Amino acid sequence: MDRIQELFSLDGLQIVITGASSGLGLNQAILLAECGARVVALSRTGEAKVDLRKELPNSLVFDRMDVTNELEVEEKMKAIGESGGIDVLINNAGITMRKSVQEIADEEWRKIHDVNINGIFYCCKHAFPFLSKSKHIGRVINISSMASYLGFSEVVPYSSSKAAVLGITRGLAVEWRNQNILVNSVSPGWFPSLMSQQVMDDDRREKILNKIPLGRFGKPEELSSVIGFLASSAATYINGQDFSVDGGALAFGY
Repeated sequence: MDRIQELFSLDGLQIVITGASSGLGLNQAILLAECGARVVALSRTGEAKVDLRKELPNSLVFDRMDVTNELEVEEKMKAIGESGGIDVLINNAGITMRKSVQEIADEEWRKIHDVNINGIFYCCKHAFPFLSKSKHIGRVINISSMASYLGFSEVVPYSSSKAAVLGITRGLAVEWRNQNILVNSVSPGWFPSLMSQQVMDDDRREKILNKIPLGRFGKPEELSSVIGFLASSAATYINGQDFSVDGGALAFGY
């Protein structure tokens, strides 16, 4: 294996990713497995929810876990960690809905924050004993959003929760700086996914495309490749950072 392969290969890593039954999470899980990692893809269903029409890597396994149930998270992380360690944790699980603030019920507000914030906190907390013992330097990669930075109408709970993800990322990066763990986040822009479809109509779609300098939505592999980089040996001096993968949307002025 030459130096470039050493830097970017994921051989020997055990990666845990949440929210990986479909969409961007599933794409990440497949790509990481194809790059040599053993990947445990966690979700409420414990299986792929779409017909992939392709043979999956043998190193990709699906399992069930509810990120909002701390006891369940603790037990699952312990089971995975004791059966092969945890080198990388990718907190991808997230939900949203499109409603005005006046229409949002307390239960809906709490549910979004429970998944998007508490879920990350529980996973990080209970993966810590295994991440800190990783032979490859443990990694936490949190999936944030451009909604962490920009205001969007009718998704205030989502924006609130994703802003918190940046706070968790930076706080853990400092707190765990001497614990053999690097903590970073990735803020996707607009990608084709079920979650983005929930908040997008034709009018919003046109407005979004007009604010993306590249003039198009992202391809799933364009996000997954950044996740793979942050999990690799090429990223061992990156900590407490957020990477925007948005086609230039955050840079766009007028």
